[in-house]
Amino acid sequence: MAKYDMVFMHAPSVYDFRKKPIFYGPVSDVIPSSPVFEMYPIGFMTISTHLQAAGYKTRIVNLAGQMLADDKFDVERKIAKIDSKVYGIDLHWMPHAHGAIEIAKLVKKYHPDALIEFGGFTSSYFYDELIRRPEIDLVMRGDTTEEPTVRMMDVLSKGGDLSTVPNLVWKDRDGRVHDNGITYSLENLDSIKFDYGVMIKNVMKTMDIAGSLPWKGWDKIPLTSVFTVRGCSVNCAECGGSHFANKRVVCRNKPAFRSPEKLAEDMECISDYMKAPIFIVGDIRQAGPHYTDTLLKEVRERGVKNHVVIELFNGASAEHFQKINHAFDGGWSIEFSPDSYDEMVRFALGKNYTNEAIEKTLPNAFRNGCDRLDLFFMTGLPQQTRESALETARGAKRLWDCVDKDDGLFIYDSPFAPFVDPGSRAFEEPEKWGYKLRARTLEDHRKLLDSPSWKHVLSYETEWMTRDEIAETSYDAAIILTNMEKDTGRISEEGARARNERTEVARGIMHHIDEVLKIVDEEERNRQLWDIKEEGVRMMDSTITDKKDLDWDCGSIWTNAPRMAVGLLKHALRRR
Repeated sequence: MAKYDMVFMHAPSVYDFRKKPIFYGPVSDVIPSSPVFEMYPIGFMTISTHLQAAGYKTRIVNLAGQMLADDKFDVERKIAKIDSKVYGIDLHWMPHAHGAIEIAKLVKKYHPDALIEFGGFTSSYFYDELIRRPEIDLVMRGDTTEEPTVRMMDVLSKGGDLSTVPNLVWKDRDGRVHDNGITYSLENLDSIKFDYGVMIKNVMKTMDIAGSLPWKGWDKIPLTSVFTVRGCSVNCAECGGSHFANKRVVCRNKPAFRSPEKLAEDMECISDYMKAPIFIVGDIRQAGPHYTDTLLKEVRERGVKNHVVIELFNGASAEHFQKINHAFDGGWSIEFSPDSYDEMVRFALGKNYTNEAIEKTLPNAFRNGCDRLDLFFMTGLPQQTRESALETARGAKRLWDCVDKDDGLFIYDSPFAPFVDPGSRAFEEPEKWGYKLRARTLEDHRKLLDSPSWKHVLSYETEWMTRDEIAETSYDAAIILTNMEKDTGRISEEGARARNERTEVARGIMHHIDEVLKIVDEEERNRQLWDIKEEGVRMMDSTITDKKDLDWDCGSIWTNAPRMAVGLLKHALRRR
């Protein structure tokens, strides 16, 4: 008998990145995880919670995190030792197109009689291509698959007909493919069980700390999250999570919200376990002012003391921030992605707010209690020329000048990388948005990921910039941004010089790889690529930014151990 009913495995972006001469570049400088993209989706936790409530034994194994943490970690040995009826592998984010399938092959090698299921947004898009691969038995489509997964396990464990499981694509014993269609899509998210205690108990049962962490270093600087919504009311052209993409990929015609009462309960649950920052995914204004006011009232009444991070999808008033400041006793911060300081570019994307709105939002936030605000720009967008991208970097000085020197305004500028999101308007109608795509199928993307340089992984160029120009402009914009930060007194001369030197080293590595790739002799080409490997690894965490700027000041999970024990007991008693 298998030890587990379902084991969730998270793969690195590329398998095995430790054995390949890859220079990642600045593709993950503005997210918590590394370019290995070792952060697993929160769906692992919610689906596990539903399965455990139904009596099934589950486990989460972050293979990518373990590979990143330990050069000697033996992936195959780990997979061989874990016995399960079903192995769930996420292909949620497109950059996992290589690693996820390679891990599936290894699971099938060591557990030929087990079933392998894929799920996530990218799986939902490329479901037909995935199910025809010999190592994949099941694909679960959709964005609210907790209950369908329970129904699938009920059929597999107790008998029945897989054709009754909503959202499932599957093979019968003769290898014929069946598609049940997406017939299950929640209209609100209140029935979803959300409990970080599942992850904590997973660690306690398996004593596999590295394999359970959401990403490398999470135990030292934890960040938690709650979701206001699945789907989106906004229609940004380049976004795979836009309203258009959700309708195209998971048949979601309108956003499904979690009620403000349930969301506040989720936040309280996290605070019971740990005093880690809570990131509220989705602008809390999306569902209207009543939703916003109710959420803030509920959080205030529950006495949540954790630091809270909110998103903005456009500008916001002083009144909005005053309400937030009144509700969040543990302090609060903002994530805001205008993408470009060039209004023509921003409007082309579908973000119809002005620079004036941004410039009013920043002081509104800091004058009403905001601790920090992270603002993000990108290079490689529709209508964006090289000069437009560089002007965006220069525009950062004007934004810094809108607030006081001591205000925690952090501005980032990174390439739009590595792929145009499948399902987005830009991917489905590339000519309309000025994109020239180099990858359309899953296999196309897989092959690109195996390239030795981030520039060669890029799946696109635009009418306004070639791949070479996008890469060069990304580095040039980074240097201008650093100089603007120095000129506003937010970074020292020495700090700016060190960051710019690092950026130029990264650019030099990219150029070196370009030259090496011209070598005809494969053995010599590979030898020279391997000579660059160590320097590339050293550069991978903070290529053009200081990634430590993204960290929130909080204690490690180990300082929260007594709190976790009390929280587990509290929630166990509450369920009785």
